[in-house]
Amino acid sequence: MIRCDKDGALWTVTLDRPDKANALTADMLAALVEIFENAQDAQVIILTGVGKVFSAGADLDAARAGLATSPLWERLSGAIAEFNGLSIAALNGTVAGGSFGMVLACDLRIGVDTAKFFYPVMKLGYLPQPSDPGRMRALIGPSRAKMILMAGQKITAQTALDWGLIDEIVAPESLVNQAKTYAADVLGATPAHVAGIKGLC
Repeated sequence: MIRCDKDGALWTVTLDRPDKANALTADMLAALVEIFENAQDAQVIILTGVGKVFSAGADLDAARAGLATSPLWERLSGAIAEFNGLSIAALNGTVAGGSFGMVLACDLRIGVDTAKFFYPVMKLGYLPQPSDPGRMRALIGPSRAKMILMAGQKITAQTALDWGLIDEIVAPESLVNQAKTYAADVLGATPAHVAGIKGLC
């Protein structure tokens, strides 16, 4: 349900559970953590999904069993943020709930025009993962972060683009190829150069 396709230093990590809206189980979440914590040979990682939803967040049964508050969510977003290369979220569809964390931790975010973005922690009675509000605020500002996290607003891809939550809207058939276009200069550089520029940013 988690695929990692490696083409040299370009890795494509795919959530592949479309029949369940790519909702994450504990095993899927652990697999993502393992990939990103052991990505020393990668210079670019593209994170995407299969189907019309990038991820609905935690699988409902798993969430009720404790996954909604698992420290693995924060561990995953931390591993993505600490990755020395370029991480690109190529969002094939809607981003909801806990899946927001890994998207916010990526360096670039592109998505299809049908994607929607919502994080219903207020309604569900959970706190967001600790780093998510800060990363969201850094991208879109405190008021808009509260619109999503507190007022429970579901925003469209166009609004996400206007706010700065995503960087580009891309046709579905071009999504991963566009991400690979952004990867080209990084793949032609040395790891030290890539890490140096990322650190400066």
